[in-house]
Amino acid sequence: MNILVCGGTGFIGSEFIKNHFKKNPKSKIINLDNLTIGSNIKNIENIKNNSNYKFLKEDIRNESVMSNLIKDVDIVINFAAESHVDRSIANPKPFLDTNILGTYSILEGIRKYDKQFIHVSTDEIYGDAHGKLSFDENSQINPSNPYAATKAAADHLVSSYHRTYGINCITTRCTNNFGPNQFPEKLIPKTIIRSIKNLKVPLYGDGMQIRSWIYVNDHVQAIENLISKGKSGEVYNITAYEEITNKTIVEKILDILKKPHSMIEYVGDRPGHDKRYSINCSKIENQTGWKPQYNFDDALKQTVTWYLENQSWWDPLIDDDTLHPQPWTINSK
Repeated sequence: MNILVCGGTGFIGSEFIKNHFKKNPKSKIINLDNLTIGSNIKNIENIKNNSNYKFLKEDIRNESVMSNLIKDVDIVINFAAESHVDRSIANPKPFLDTNILGTYSILEGIRKYDKQFIHVSTDEIYGDAHGKLSFDENSQINPSNPYAATKAAADHLVSSYHRTYGINCITTRCTNNFGPNQFPEKLIPKTIIRSIKNLKVPLYGDGMQIRSWIYVNDHVQAIENLISKGKSGEVYNITAYEEITNKTIVEKILDILKKPHSMIEYVGDRPGHDKRYSINCSKIENQTGWKPQYNFDDALKQTVTWYLENQSWWDPLIDDDTLHPQPWTINSK
């Protein structure tokens, strides 16, 4: 199998590549990444010399580059996205460029050469599930911030290309990921790093926003199942059903590191902050047999240990926002 992975030096994309090679050593993978915020070439350090692997620094918005690459592969998986909600509030433009125009560029190559496409989206496109049942794939889309809105727009583009042009495509909507190699601006690594450095750990509002969490390896395995067993034109939610408040997440990390809960600092809430995300993923379970394999508490301990043992990975990535965040720049995604 020849695969083009877009955004393969990012947190989830790099995990997919490493996991796929472990189980499919004869596959060939081209990793296309523009190495912007959230990307890290070190994430794929251990496979850079694999003869079946090739890295290209390119922008997914470059239609001619994408077209030339897509014609020679079997499947395209797009992890490339601007994904930090706070950044999207401060400056939505890069999110429109990458998440919408980048998806369009890929879709044009897909329809030209009739290839399989996996579009990796997010549960945030459903919006706030506070006081409601969990969203399924037929639930109304109601994004609350510019990031989620651009991902929702991309989802609609993919759906329209399937209906209009008959392309072979699948859209995934996953809950919050965590694990090794996650960029420091995200809640779990930021909490770990600040705790290690004995800095206050800020929480938006009262910290009672609820997110559903999944270990990154479970997410990429779900995508593997969909490559072979998913149905074209369908949307699949992915979750491990671990709904936990942000406050509880931070407290769990502090407990693992044997730090006092007094390190928590409550700050002003983020504009338009959703109170709860919740999705149902019985569809992928029933159609492909996929089930999450990782226990949340065990995986969280493993993640904390990884950050403790890999300061050389995250230390160069720390910026002023990680060490001295503004009141609404602490991300709960």
